[in-house]
Amino acid sequence: MSTDNHPPTMVRCPTCGGPSVFAPGNKFRPFCGERCRNIDLGAWANEEFRMPAQTPPEDAPFGDPRTED
Repeated sequence: MSTDNHPPTMVRCPTCGGPSVFAPGNKFRPFCGERCRNIDLGAWANEEFRMPAQTPPEDAPFGDPRTED
């Protein structure tokens, strides 16, 4: 096993865009700190991260769309 001392990997914090150490010593990685991690968690809890999808009409029949012609 090598004991080379490499500088820590730096990444952009997904919340604030600032520098963040991506290493086991940063317990909030990939975030720069607890505040940014909590902001991201709150966004997930508020369902702010969603994939766009079409809502079927209210009168659409139920069934498997893969088997319908």
